[in-house]
Order: sequence, then structure tokens, then C-alpha cells
Amino acid sequence: MNTAYRKPLPGTPHDYFDARAAVEAIRPGAYAGLPYVSRVLAEQLVRRCDPALLSAALTQIIERRRDLDFPWYPARVVCHDILGQTALVDLAGLRDAIADQGGDPAKVNPVVPTQLIVDHSLAVEYGGFDPEAFEKNRAVEERRNKDRFHFIEWTKRAFENVDVIPAGNGIMHQINLEKMSPVIQVRQDENGKRVAFPDTCVGTDSHTPHVDALGVIAIGVGGLEAETVMLGRASMMRLPDIVGVRLSGQRQPGITATDIVLALTEFLRKEKVVGAWVEFFGEGADSLSIGDRATISNMCPEYGATAAMFHIDQQTIAYLKLTGREPEQVALVEHYAKTTGLWAEALSSAEYERTLAFDLSTVVRNMAGPSNPHKRLPTSALKERGIAAQTRSELDRAWLDERCGRLPDGAVIIAAITSCTNTSNPRNLVAAGLLAKKANALGLVRKPWVKTSFAPGSQVARLYLEAADLLPELEKLGFGIVGYACTTCNGMSGALDPKIQQEITERDVYTTAVLSGNRNFDGRIHPYAKQAFLASPPLVVAYAIAGTIRFDIEQEVLAEVKGKEIRLQDLWPSDQEIDAIVARCVQPEMFHQVYAPMFALHREQAAQTRPLYDWRPQSTYIRRPPYWDTEGVGALAANPRTLKGMRPLAVLPDNITTDHLSPSNAILASSAAGEYLAKMGLPEEDFNSYATHRGDHLTAMRATFANPQLVNEMAVVDGVVQKGSLTRVEPEGQVMRMWEAIETYLARRQPLIIIAGADYGQGSSRDWAAKGVRLAGVEAIVAEGFERIHRTNLIGMGVLPLEFKPGTTRLTLGLDGSETYDVVGERRPRAELTLLIHRKNGETLKVPVICRLDTAEEVSIYAAGGVLQRFAQDFLAAESTQRKEIA
Repeated sequence: MNTAYRKPLPGTPHDYFDARAAVEAIRPGAYAGLPYVSRVLAEQLVRRCDPALLSAALTQIIERRRDLDFPWYPARVVCHDILGQTALVDLAGLRDAIADQGGDPAKVNPVVPTQLIVDHSLAVEYGGFDPEAFEKNRAVEERRNKDRFHFIEWTKRAFENVDVIPAGNGIMHQINLEKMSPVIQVRQDENGKRVAFPDTCVGTDSHTPHVDALGVIAIGVGGLEAETVMLGRASMMRLPDIVGVRLSGQRQPGITATDIVLALTEFLRKEKVVGAWVEFFGEGADSLSIGDRATISNMCPEYGATAAMFHIDQQTIAYLKLTGREPEQVALVEHYAKTTGLWAEALSSAEYERTLAFDLSTVVRNMAGPSNPHKRLPTSALKERGIAAQTRSELDRAWLDERCGRLPDGAVIIAAITSCTNTSNPRNLVAAGLLAKKANALGLVRKPWVKTSFAPGSQVARLYLEAADLLPELEKLGFGIVGYACTTCNGMSGALDPKIQQEITERDVYTTAVLSGNRNFDGRIHPYAKQAFLASPPLVVAYAIAGTIRFDIEQEVLAEVKGKEIRLQDLWPSDQEIDAIVARCVQPEMFHQVYAPMFALHREQAAQTRPLYDWRPQSTYIRRPPYWDTEGVGALAANPRTLKGMRPLAVLPDNITTDHLSPSNAILASSAAGEYLAKMGLPEEDFNSYATHRGDHLTAMRATFANPQLVNEMAVVDGVVQKGSLTRVEPEGQVMRMWEAIETYLARRQPLIIIAGADYGQGSSRDWAAKGVRLAGVEAIVAEGFERIHRTNLIGMGVLPLEFKPGTTRLTLGLDGSETYDVVGERRPRAELTLLIHRKNGETLKVPVICRLDTAEEVSIYAAGGVLQRFAQDFLAAESTQRKEIA
């Protein structure tokens, strides 16, 4: 702690650390030019960094250098129940390993406050047209997840510093925005004195930047990196690329925050902000509400950035008041921000190495699809993009199917108002309610094959929609509340009507989903939805009425009422209507009503339960991790990695997502995981999702590359690459299902490698996307580029990420998967190594590749075999030293 810069915060009983003084002691006047992110990073260095390293670390920030690692100490860890649970399963397994080696397992605890919110396990088995859908879905969730919830209940008693928000309360990001983040933290130091500092957090979900809208640095990390932070280790980093985005202009009438973020996602992807920390500013940013800003910050991973910051300003203060934060806390946020230069006006002099400009007035009504969130689709261009029917006769043929009782071409089988991306913005939900009200008044109805649902991220949404008398309007069109959870956005869209499912299969109908979420990767939303489109909540309602994506939603007639043709423009609410209802019906007492009881939960003391978990041997949800095993399925991860004689498990194209690597949606009976669960005695209706079984490696391993939309270039039959969970086993050259191939290679103790294209591992911060391949025996992955979170997860599992040099790809090298591979060279941060490629004809290629262990800390973690192995080594060494000192 650098006490020289510790000062009283004027007008408060708190101290603070003066980052401005520390920066200007090195370079006078430098603080004024620092971006917001740099100022917050500087403060935590002054407060937490070793004094001997402080000057060098601050110099990195001041001079915009990136040649030295410096520590970052997030104030909190937030988790959802999938990655959060698997992280805690890992810690429980770590306790077992520590105990087996003579250590004290009770000492293995999160050091950093950890909040776990159960929001990823509810499936929409009962749609929003069922008035009892919420209660029925919750009952199914409790039944299916009995083992998981038993373990989660144990963790809150067994581990110190863990708080749990149980199922049925909302989505982690929305709760973080509306309640959990104080924006400015106040904590007691070791002497009992109170210190104020900026709130920061990491979360086990890529959409953790949702709360960046409040000026809180919050980034998504994988479960393995979260474990590192939980256990008190600094997250080592180099100064990120900080990109300024100047927002100008005002949005046009009728344009939602969803339209804006889809346009920004396309724009920022093209501007290549992958891995950057983005700061939005300018008069356009000033005009956006926190709800609008949160929609933009939430989709940060979709445009590839790490953080998506807005500065603290009057919009921040207004939101904190609206959501019922205590007046003293609201006053502290404003006072601290103005004192320390974190207030928006104090950042007018901030300088960015790269500044982009985006005009809000250019945004039109948008969707995104059909296969990724940055493929913007203006609703005015549906025909020219080949989505809507090109001619009236084509559309008539689609409606003819409907009149014959058959699904039309492009049938929308799922229409879901879902995800914290849009449901944390009251304007979006009020707009959907008003559109539903106008549709109901005209007698319009949803098409019978559309499974509709409404899953807000907060219970507050129900209160203000009821106050506005709009919830009954949504319910009438089938958008009743089915749960307060991620649901369809996370692939938990539930089962379809069996008759509809049968028709889709028999006729091979082109079917789609339309949702107000953030991701629409192939195969993510539902196994029977061939593609998916992202849209604003009111557009989702409109498509439930239209019933097919082939419908030109801007131009075609939705219905005729008393001789009048009804189009979308006749239903769309005005901004004045929306804003009047938001101002009247969204009130602070609603947030008090929801969150006061939720956060008054009594937490039992850790002493009331055993430090070691009693693993249930027949559970398919929770199983002791295999990372220290030397025998059995999964034991390969404990074995030495040779990086020699590796055979490819897959040769993959660009844009492989974590949904390809380890899907999260429903488990089909015909899948490897489904067959295993059937053998374990589970009825098919309770197979649940892949995501919910990630605490059991025997189930989760069978999810590796289980996406039916996977394209593995090794799976060639009669000269044609086959789509599906397939690969080719070598040297036999036999194409088979991926899991059988993994079993074959595990039996041979065959080390494996994966070859891939650009942007490998994009998507959710899914630790099993790394765990699955490592437990299959993969030692290295060579790609043209890696998404940030997945790269760190690979390292956390002891998998070596290697990057082709520009101009070199699997295609230029002519790789087909019949080769074997060695990696040669000393593994140092970003060192050049040599990939030896041995072809079947005896030829050997020497290909230079970049070692994507980017820091000395990552080299150390990789060398130990992964995050958990590294911690166990350090923990046992420290305990041994303590025992010697006592002796």
C-alpha cells in the first residue's frame, strides 16, 4: 500500500488514494490526458501495487507502453450458476487434492467477495401463452437441478466470501446493474479505517461489461481466470488498447437501443476493436440513458471488445436514484468522481491512441442475422438480402401452407423477449407492451406454431409493466412471463410442440427463431431452429404475429381490419408514448420492493458444514474433477504434455465459437451425452441442457464438438465435407462421431492438436470449451487468431495456444488432418516457436508460429499444467514453509 498518496476524501469520513498526484509525480500534467480506463487502473495500482513496482507500472499507463506486466486486483467476482458452479466444483476438488497431500482444505476459500446468481438453468418448457408457465418452469428447474442446487447450497455454507442469489430472481448482469454495484466501493482496511475506491469486477460471463454503463470496469473472464481472482492472485495484464468512440447526433424517432447496438456492433467489428477497451463519449453518449448504455455495453463481446465504458455523469446519478440506491451512496459516487477526475466533464481532455466516430442519427431499424450478431440486417433491406420473399407469389405460397395447416417456409418457431441485453432497458419493454396493446385492439394474434416467451432479467420489469397495464397486453399475445432468467438467449428455449417438431423433421422446413438477445450463432438457440435473428422486443412481438421470417416486416400487410390494411408502422409506438409511461411507471420503490428482501438473505457460517464435499457417485451434474487423477476418463489432463507426435482432432474454418466447442442447448437423445444420460437412468424429458451438466466431466466431455452445425474439414466422405459432430480417426482414415473418436484416442493415449482459422473461440466465456478439449487429450491449438477469453481459458487448462504468422493458414499449408505435429522451442511470452508438420509422404515442414503465452504469469500457469495445479503447488509450498517456521 502506497500510503504517501492516501488522503482524506473531503467532506466524508473516508480516505482515498490520489492517483492524480501519483501520476503527476512522474510526469506533471499527464493525468489530464489519460482516458477513464487508465485513471481507474492507475488508482488501483496506487492502492494495491507493491511500492517498489509502482513507478514502473504507472509509467506504462502514462507513456502508453506495453512492455511490462502489471497487476490488476478486481474488487469483486460475479458468477452465474454454470461457470460459477463449475469454478466452485473445481475449488471443492482442489480442497480434496490439498487434503490428500496433507494440507488444510478449509483454508481454500475465495479471498475476493464472490457473488453467485442462479440464472442459467431455467428452460422454457412452458411457453408464455400458459398462464402458469412461471410456476411450472420453476418446478421443472428445481427437479432437474436437484444435485446442482444441493452443491450450490453447500458452497455458501462451506466457503467463506461466497454469497448466493437463488434461482428465480433474475439475471446476474441486470441484478449487478440495478443493485449489486455501488459504483464506488467503501471498505475497511486492516486498521479498520474506511477507504473509498472505484468498483471493479470480473464475471464468469462474456456479457459482464453490462455494468460498464455505470462507469464500472467489469470484464468477462473464463471460469478458470475467475478462480485465479477468487483465490486472491492478481490478474496480470498489460495496458490494453483503449479506443475512444465519439457518439454524435440524436437517434431518429422510433429507433430503439437495440437498433443502435446492432449498428454499433457491425461498425466496431469492421473497425477491428477486438480485445480493445472501448470508451464512449460525446454529445450522443450524453443523451443516452443508462438503460440505452447498458444495451450497448452488454454486447461488447459481440463487437469483440473487452470493455465498453461510459463515463460517470448526471445520467449515472439519475439511474442510481431511480434504482433506489441510498442517498448517501449516490452522493458519494458524484463527490468521488468529481474529486478524482472520473466525472465526464473532467475527461474532455482525455487523449486516445485511436478515436472512432459514430453518428446516432444514421441508425435505422435493424435486426442481425441469420448466423452472427455483427451481420446487421436493416429491416428495410429484407428482400434485397434474400431474407423476405422477393415476390408476392412467394409470400402467398408461404401463407398457403399456413391455410393448409402446414408450417410455412421460414416459419418463426420461437419468438422470445429475453436477455438482460434488452430487458434491463424499460424503454424496450414498454415499446413491446405498447405494440402488443395496439395489435390486441385490432384483433391480431400470434401464429399458432410460434412458441412465445417473455423472460425479463429482473422482477422489477413485472412491476412497472403491471403499473402501466401493459403486462396483460403482452400475455394476450403469448408473451407471459416464463421466468426471470437467461432462458432462450442461453439456448434454454425448451421443447417444441411434438407435432411441430415432427413436421420440421419430416418436411425439412426452414425454421427460424427471433429473439431480443445478444447471440444467434448456428445451433445455439434450439436444435430445430436452423437460424436465428436478433431484434428489439417490439420487433419480436411483430414477428410472432407475422409467423415467418420470409415476411417483409416493413412493407407487407400484417392483417386487414374493417377494410384497412395494417402494417408495422400502424402498430409502432411513438417515442412520446414510451417516454411518458417510463417516467410515470418506473419508480424507485419498485426496486426497493424487489431487492430489499433478496439481499437480506441470512448467510450461515462456514463452520456449520464439512470443508470437503460428499460427492454423489451417481450424479450426472456434480462430480469430483479429474485434474489430479492418474487413471480413468479425464486423467489425461494430469499427464505430462510432450507436444510431440500430435494428431489433429479437428481442422476448422474461421469463426469457431465456444458453442461449436461445447454447446449449451438441449441434449438430444441421439447425442453421445444423451446416450450416456440414458444409461445413467435419466428419462429423456430430464436430460436438461449441456450447460447444466458441466459440473460432471463424464457428461461434459461428451459435449466436446457436439454442435450439429460443426464443420470439421477432416470429416470428408466421398470428397464432401460433412456437417455435424464428426471427425476422422488416423491413421485408419475412418470418419466417425466425435465422441467415439475421442474415446479411441484416449485409449491409445494419443496426444492431439487442433488446427483452426481466424477468431477461434469467440462467444461465451465457457471454460468447458477449454476443459473439454484438454480432457480429450489436446495439447496445443494452432489458429490464425484467438478470442481473448478463450485463449486465457486454454492456458488455464494447460493447453498451448499458437498463432500462425500473417499469410500462413491451414489452407496455404494444405493441411488435411493426416499429418502429425511437434512443437519445438522455448516457451516464453510471445516467442517464435517452430511447428513441425510431418506429412504422410515423409515430408516435414518447419512453420514458424507465435507462442500466445502473452505474459510471464501465463507461462508460469501453463508450465504448472493449469490454474488449479499452479495454486495447489503454491498453497502447499506456503503451508510447508509455515510449518517449518512454527517448528
